[in-house]
Amino acid sequence: MANDLLNATIHSLKNGLTGIPVSAAIDNTETWQQQLLQSGEPALQDIGREIGNLQSLLSSGSLDAAAIGRSLSMLGAQTNQAAATAAADMQAGLRDLGDLLLQAGGKLEG
Repeated sequence: MANDLLNATIHSLKNGLTGIPVSAAIDNTETWQQQLLQSGEPALQDIGREIGNLQSLLSSGSLDAAAIGRSLSMLGAQTNQAAATAAADMQAGLRDLGDLLLQAGGKLEG
């Protein structure tokens, strides 16, 4: 499940943020948030809480690109940190995801 979700998220981000409907982004983030908050690992739970922040930003009614960018950048940095201690089969995918989040965040912040 985790590898499938990771691959699906990477694929979506590679297609560009504007190619992802807000409803699909919220569904994806909810799935990630549940898994991370239930992990029992503080660093992963921090990512889950930041995902909650991103969900709030996406569902607020008026999208604030800079705030969404900051959240994506934070998630990218947290994901890259988590990759260092992840299972070997997840590390490369997590680094890819972290880098994509940082790139997307940087575009929105700038």
